[in-house]
Amino acid sequence: MKSKYKRVLLKLSGEAFLGERSHGIDVSVCVHLAKQIKEVVDLGVEIALVVGGGNIFRGVPKSKEFQMQRTVADYMGMLATVLNGLALQNALEHQGVSTRVMTAIQMHQIAEPYIRRRAIRHLERKRVIIFVSGTGNPYFTTDTAAALRSIEIGVDILLKGTKVDGVYSGDPFKKKNAKMFSQLNYMEVINKKLKIMDTTAITLCMENKLPIMVFNFMKQGNLKKAICGQSIGTRINNNY
Repeated sequence: MKSKYKRVLLKLSGEAFLGERSHGIDVSVCVHLAKQIKEVVDLGVEIALVVGGGNIFRGVPKSKEFQMQRTVADYMGMLATVLNGLALQNALEHQGVSTRVMTAIQMHQIAEPYIRRRAIRHLERKRVIIFVSGTGNPYFTTDTAAALRSIEIGVDILLKGTKVDGVYSGDPFKKKNAKMFSQLNYMEVINKKLKIMDTTAITLCMENKLPIMVFNFMKQGNLKKAICGQSIGTRINNNY
């Protein structure tokens, strides 16, 4: 297979790290992810990732549950993403993939501070980057961080890895007649309230003409297929 894209960003939610667990990190999922990422690195693709932290701590629900200030809860959520990033880095390096964790909140002992030019240099040297701590600001999701970092480092496409095959008209686990879309445009996503990513992230992608592909990352080989331009998942852009 030949890659269709030179540089991509893969967004993974914290829930992606759960696997069969109800909480925390399933190591087997990290290994599964690392093997898929290595496949595309071996194609010569430059790849960065943004990871969420919802498997450990979700800011908005917890702020309501514990009557916690939203800013405090959001910062705790950002720190949760660091745990996932370090776990994935470890799995990647066991596969022989050179990896850097870059954080929007400075913590020099365990991760590099995010500096755009340094991130681009890592990619040019074929190192995988894992962006953690979101944007470093409360009230912004890791979806928004993924859109922002994608634009900053100049990727060709933003990939959103999920546990279903693409974007559906309803929850496919609850609605058997839910329809999967092969293509959508940004305004359809917003108007239909499809909740693939938050509105801020979708708007950023729309304004900067950054295509999005939503696909099932749990199926072995799907990341490679997506990067090679095969027809899987749902593609979101301005052209449809």
